Amino acid sequence: MQISVLRGRQAECREIRSLLAAPAGKALLLHGEPGSGRSTLLAYAHRHGRGRRLLAATGLPDEAMLPYAGLQRLLDPVLDGTGALPERQRQVLRRAVAGEGCRDQDQLLLSHAVLGLLAEAAHDGPLLCTMDDLDVGDAPTARLLTLVARRLPQLPVVLLLTAGSDSGADAIPARRLLPLDEPDSHALLAACRPGPPPPGPVLAGLSALAAGNPQALVDLADSLTHGQWHGVEPLPTTPPADGGLGRAYRGVLSRLPGETRRALLLAALAAPADPELADQADVADPVTLGRALRAAGDGLAALAPAEAVGLIRLTAPGGVAFPRSLARAMVEATASVTARRDAHLLLAAALDGTGARLRRALHLAAATDGPAPALATELADAVGDRADRSTAATALARAAELSDDPVLAASRQVAAARYAWQAGDPGRARVLLPRVADVPVTSPTGGLAELLRGEMRLRCGSAPAALPSLLAAASALAEVDPESALVALVRAGEAVCFCGDQYRYAEVARRMAALRRDGDPPWADLLTTLVAGVAATLRGDHTHAGPLLRRAVVLGGRLTSAAVTPTALTGAAVAGLLVAVDAAAYRLADRAVELAADRGEVSLLPRALELRAMSEYWLGRHEAATQSCREGLRVARAAGQHTTAGVHLGLLAVLAAVRSDHDASLGHVAELGDVAVPGSRPHALAEWALALLDLVDARYADAADRLAALARPGTGRGQVLVQVMATPHLVEAAAHDGRHARARAALTVFDRWAGSTASPLRRALSARCHALLAPRGSAEAERYFRAALSLHPCDAATFERARTELLFGRELRHARRPREARGHLHRARQTFILLGAEAWARQSTVELRAAGESVGTPDPDAVRLLTGQQLRVAHLVASGATNQEVARQMFLSTRTVDHHLRNIYHRLGIRSRTELVRALG
Repeated sequence: MQISVLRGRQAECREIRSLLAAPAGKALLLHGEPGSGRSTLLAYAHRHGRGRRLLAATGLPDEAMLPYAGLQRLLDPVLDGTGALPERQRQVLRRAVAGEGCRDQDQLLLSHAVLGLLAEAAHDGPLLCTMDDLDVGDAPTARLLTLVARRLPQLPVVLLLTAGSDSGADAIPARRLLPLDEPDSHALLAACRPGPPPPGPVLAGLSALAAGNPQALVDLADSLTHGQWHGVEPLPTTPPADGGLGRAYRGVLSRLPGETRRALLLAALAAPADPELADQADVADPVTLGRALRAAGDGLAALAPAEAVGLIRLTAPGGVAFPRSLARAMVEATASVTARRDAHLLLAAALDGTGARLRRALHLAAATDGPAPALATELADAVGDRADRSTAATALARAAELSDDPVLAASRQVAAARYAWQAGDPGRARVLLPRVADVPVTSPTGGLAELLRGEMRLRCGSAPAALPSLLAAASALAEVDPESALVALVRAGEAVCFCGDQYRYAEVARRMAALRRDGDPPWADLLTTLVAGVAATLRGDHTHAGPLLRRAVVLGGRLTSAAVTPTALTGAAVAGLLVAVDAAAYRLADRAVELAADRGEVSLLPRALELRAMSEYWLGRHEAATQSCREGLRVARAAGQHTTAGVHLGLLAVLAAVRSDHDASLGHVAELGDVAVPGSRPHALAEWALALLDLVDARYADAADRLAALARPGTGRGQVLVQVMATPHLVEAAAHDGRHARARAALTVFDRWAGSTASPLRRALSARCHALLAPRGSAEAERYFRAALSLHPCDAATFERARTELLFGRELRHARRPREARGHLHRARQTFILLGAEAWARQSTVELRAAGESVGTPDPDAVRLLTGQQLRVAHLVASGATNQEVARQMFLSTRTVDHHLRNIYHRLGIRSRTELVRALG
């Protein structure tokens, strides 16, 4: 087996080149799983061994029972040099290569004979000897070459060996070939086929499927259809059984005893007993496996040869684990149909009477051909609420195949697709859905199928294309499945907001109102109230929107039992963000994240994490928000949710821009690619991020233009909600640029919203905006700034408070009041330093110097020595504040401040306030 493209093996290649360049003799054993590239590395050594005579051989399974057959083929080109050996060595070597074997007591003598022969051959130049698949050929050759490898230093000979493991090769330098990382996997895939590489999601899916195995990547690339390569068709679930990797595993398995192969297949098919361990797919259930082995007349001892070649690891008590994720899949894929059927029947019998209904039914179904209505019903009934979503999808899809009732089969097929989608596998869901393409959309089953298509288009494809599907699904399900109809309309509203077609939300609200009934359960009341509140918000009717949205928040907090779903909780979190109850929105979104993860509903996690990140942003927890977005991005990409991933990238760009990290922000914007369609949510977030960077760099006109273009008030088009969030930055940019009319128009919209909330932060931001638009140096500007500072919460959103301090300090400095300005600028600078917002800290430093203060960059060593609380005390004291003033500002007792100050002096090795000022710059 030879991999044609060498990627991700730079370290191994460097080591091989080093061996070839060394004058002294050296040996190296390269070991790894089948397909890891061992043969390719030997070929690399052959190409780079110029100047060395090559002796090469490969271990052959057909010669495994022929002692020293491999040695004979390796040394054949130089056997004519045996005449130079001492008589005894010559006789032992000739008998060995002639097939007569070698006595144990002559093994060392034989190794010296081989070393002597290599030394003789090396008179004409240094040698490179390679033996591929050492563990596949005859054992005497393997044993002898390990002896030789330990005795090479005095000879100009490099010996390279490859094997599946390093067992039996003690004291020989060895290197294990690890799986390729994701970038190298992507590079190898792209190099396997001409033309442009596949889309990112396809690369990610193939990399995960191959688990970093180079041959698996090559086989997958060779076997994909055009549609699969370009992301139009779903990807396979395993590497092809007839590829290079499949052939390699067949070779390994063929050398095992028959009872070992049978036991190994049983282990590969035995799923974990505990549903909570369903993600441990490479660990067999020991109880079920033990019963099946006994029924087959075998025991765990039959698996010992498989462990010896590294396919499995036997664990106590009676457990079996597959250390390589591909090994389990390939054992199953390369087995015959009959062998798989027999194994499934044995496992099903082993599960009789254990209560594992679903697993037993799955094994029976895998061994059954043709319609089997009773078994189909058993499969469907065995899928419970706590079933693993992926397993449930498998069970229901098989139940659909075994059903003889077309209507029932279609219903089960759609349910299987829904479970696959929830498990984070949209490709599998897309495979299942076309099988019900003939079912009318107006039927209940057709409506559920259309709802699923709409959700997948919203999260994975085109949000505009999702809206018609979601509306059609809501119409079809309104009477027969009102819960699903409500969910369809909530998703339709999300599609409208994602695309920026806010004017279409009125239709969604009208349809939702038609579904409202007296006595609706709390979850239904929550969703209908939410949509009504969002609709009122989008049309600027905050008088009606506020009470509706606050009611939705309250309903979300009161949900109990089955009514508590990630969809209901995220809806309530949206309402909380719109009425600026950030802490409540965070609690609801965080609960939705926990619930979705606990229930295995991967498809709902990215949206819940998005809302949690937004709540954390408004609470001033920027680092936490960044972590939520990173997790959301990871889950979204793994689940194929490209549009949702775009939202997380946009938020990451904004968060990086807030802390003035240009490289990170621009990197996230660049990653958006085609997802950032003009008018869409990702595009708006990217523009907001770029505007923030413009603002940091004093490109005020550019920043104002970007933010003003996010929405077109009065038309119902554009990202109105994003523009409202960004209004404080728009006003700041426009005010600096002298375009007050544009700023006042945006501020009017923001004020209507902020005034309808009870949020001190939103009102503080509104006051700050009014201060910026007031005449410079006026009492009006000062009044608004002081109002903003009095409204800013002291325990949250400290970044925004620091921004207000900076802007007010700048205003006071321009008004020729530098003494008053310095206090605000010092507080702003200290906060920015503590938050790691370096660009804003630099701006504060510039303003302080302009106000007559001598300040420099803080000593990074001092910063590392102090805790956050101590650092803040230190900066306040260094700015000239007394201990009593520090205590008042930090809401501490004077005694506590004294204690902190003594510790600060001790840690920094100083004795006075003057030295403290020097230490902090």
